[in-house]
Amino acid sequence: MKIDHINIAAPPELLEEVRDFYCAVLELEVGARPDFGIPGYWLYGDGHPLIHLIESPNHGAGDKPYYLDHVAFGCSGVAAYIQRLEARGVPHSVNHIEEFGICQVFCHDPCGIGVEANFSGERPPG
Repeated sequence: MKIDHINIAAPPELLEEVRDFYCAVLELEVGARPDFGIPGYWLYGDGHPLIHLIESPNHGAGDKPYYLDHVAFGCSGVAAYIQRLEARGVPHSVNHIEEFGICQVFCHDPCGIGVEANFSGERPPG
């Protein structure tokens, strides 16, 4: 079994900002999407729609805690990734797990969803 995609429901005023975030930071591309009768995007990586975005006025910041903490992606090119975050002014933190040879970079998307990028075999820049 594997995870096929994640779906993010964003309010109308955030939809394009969320799209732009994932396209700029994770270098995903907007691709083909069926007409579901509501605005949205499918964002592709390696030819597969990894993130489905839908417009939803029913979703937004609430007063209750959410149980989904973050989503994680296997990536390459940690230095370039951090540069893309910094160019967009996205706060982030870096963690290196020496015993597993993984560099992790954590941030949040415009909806507040945690995004973890894992760089196997890479070290933090600097």
